[in-house]
Amino acid sequence: MDAPPNHRAVLDQVAPRLRRLRARSGLTLAALSEETGISKSTLSRLESGGRRPSLELLLPLAAAYRVPLDELVGAPEVGDPRVRLTPRTLPGGGTAVPLTRGPGPLQAFKMLIPYRGAEPDPRTHEGYEWLYVLDGRLRLVLAEHDLVLGPGEAAEFDTRLPHWFTGADAGRPVEILSLFGRQGERMHVRARPRGQ
Repeated sequence: MDAPPNHRAVLDQVAPRLRRLRARSGLTLAALSEETGISKSTLSRLESGGRRPSLELLLPLAAAYRVPLDELVGAPEVGDPRVRLTPRTLPGGGTAVPLTRGPGPLQAFKMLIPYRGAEPDPRTHEGYEWLYVLDGRLRLVLAEHDLVLGPGEAAEFDTRLPHWFTGADAGRPVEILSLFGRQGERMHVRARPRGQ
């Protein structure tokens, strides 16, 4: 049986792990500082090992990178292979369950969206989104388009376009898969397997 890990050695590995996560996510120190509320100098010292990580600093970083805290600090495996998905409440109602754990450029979510009314409230932000309807009907207002998508239908769009979506039917939510890229990364879909 292996001895428990040395806590100092575990903490020493946090700095390089933070550097790798930020590099993979494509975030600058300034963008990460804005998202977490942690100063750029503190983030820089955390990544260089000049400052010991604390729970107060690691929690917002784990949220920004969308990784569990134990992955951020390199906690030892406990033997349970299940991925524990933590649902999030969406602004305006509904639920999103993150399906990706890493900080990569694309994030996947399973979403349950209720009927949010008939009057659209379009928003814009950086990124690119791909939606796939699993169950129910989705109303998607995208720039000048007002569409209703059913099960098996998909849409993709640049989120800098004004957009808004809701369950299309009052009293019945819509269940969708969403792939979202922060910096405009696009989903590549292959029509058929290679070699056919």
